[in-house]
Amino acid sequence: MQVSLRDFRRLCILKGIYPRDPKKKPNGNDKTYYHIKDIKFLMHEPLLKKFREMKIFLRRHKKAMIKREFTKAKLLERSMKPRISLDHLVKERYPSFVDAVRDLDDPLSMIFLFALLPSQTCREHEAKISIDCQALSREFQHWVIQAKSLRKVFVSVKGVYYQARVYGQDVTWLVPHKFKQTTPKDVDFRVMVTFLQFYATLVRFINYKLYYDLGLRYPPVLEEHRDREGAYLSAIKLEEKRGDGEQEEDEEEDGEDGEM
Repeated sequence: MQVSLRDFRRLCILKGIYPRDPKKKPNGNDKTYYHIKDIKFLMHEPLLKKFREMKIFLRRHKKAMIKREFTKAKLLERSMKPRISLDHLVKERYPSFVDAVRDLDDPLSMIFLFALLPSQTCREHEAKISIDCQALSREFQHWVIQAKSLRKVFVSVKGVYYQARVYGQDVTWLVPHKFKQTTPKDVDFRVMVTFLQFYATLVRFINYKLYYDLGLRYPPVLEEHRDREGAYLSAIKLEEKRGDGEQEEDEEEDGEDGEM
């Protein structure tokens, strides 16, 4: 496959492929075994090409930074840095929307956790990740309020457990207490961030569908002045989604204005 062990593990997490425990272990008990079909399945993954492109970009970018060629480094970031999309993995792993909702417990718990964690717990944990998690968690909470789907709440030492009814499925997630968070040293946050990248894509798809079915625009508009005042959920301004006919009329009006 011509990828590093780190990229291989990352790809397995994103694709939902896990090691097997065969009865006969010809290479010893200290080895990790995967099914041959799973490896063949990974070999046709488009993300492999993106990983190789990212490796080439990082090598050239690092070389430019060492030579203090900052203009060239910025140019490489704009023109050469690959954009990795995980949308196709969500459609691949969850053929139907209900399948995705059934598996929503862990993604929500992870997103609410990283929404409260400080950034830079590892090199891959950028500030943008925490901001995205805060937005996704707020959007889902607001949908729960609008749909009146909250069923149970339980307060524990770990945090607050919520349970909501989503498309006939009970979804339970944990929201940590808003105390100062300390990051343990024995936790591999790089693995958690890899899971989070897929979970964020999944929750974004689900939020879009939930808002769409309520007839609401997604993503919702955030009133920044109210957000700065600490309004949190009240800072979200809900707007009804516009139909295709209204959008076409607006486009025609814009075209007429342009001609004038």
